[in-house]
Amino acid sequence: TLLGNLEKEQLRQHLVVHINDLLLNDFNKLVRILYRVDVSEQKLKYLLRETPGTDAAVIIADLLIERQEQKIKTKQSFKADDNIPSEDKW
Repeated sequence: TLLGNLEKEQLRQHLVVHINDLLLNDFNKLVRILYRVDVSEQKLKYLLRETPGTDAAVIIADLLIERQEQKIKTKQSFKADDNIPSEDKW
């Protein structure tokens, strides 16, 4: 993974606390964050439905982390090739 296991778990724990707060106090803000990060609404609904005993904040935190890791991997795969002449780069 891009983060070490310990750092990822600490991030996850912080996210769960923050997401629980948003679920209770500012659901609209949570929805905006999920939309901005581009978390799959279908996947979220599926996981919430199929894992009823799991804390929703844990599911959401895992999806946020997963989506951010996907974005990082995508950016890394499209890094500029250093072998391109400078006049051809833009």
